Amino acid sequence: MIREELDRLVGWKERHRRVTARLLLLLAATLLVDAIGTVLIYFLERHAQHTEVRTLGQALFFSSVQLLTVSSQIRNPLTPAGRAVDVALELWAVIAVAGSAGAIASFFQSADP
Repeated sequence: MIREELDRLVGWKERHRRVTARLLLLLAATLLVDAIGTVLIYFLERHAQHTEVRTLGQALFFSSVQLLTVSSQIRNPLTPAGRAVDVALELWAVIAVAGSAGAIASFFQSADP
C-alpha cells in the first residue's frame, strides 16, 4: 500500500501537470500584484511626512513582505490611499495562500484513471 502511494506521488500524470500549472499561474499573478503594489506604494507614500518608503527598493520590500503575510520593520503606510493598497496586498496574500492550499489539497484528493 505504501509503495502504491509513493508511485502515485512520484509519477508525473495529468494531476501533476494540473497542480503545477495552477501554482505557476498563482505565482505569476502574485508577481504582477507585487509589481503593481510596489509602484502604487512608491508613488503614494514617497512624499508623505515621516514615511520610511522613499525608494522603489523600499516600496518593493514593503509590498513583498505584505504579500508574504509577514510584517516588516517599515511603518505601515501613512496615506489613506497607501493604506488601501496595503489592505489589498494583504487580502491578495490570504487569497493566494488559500488558493495554493486548495490546489495542493485537490492534488492529493484526485486520482488519475
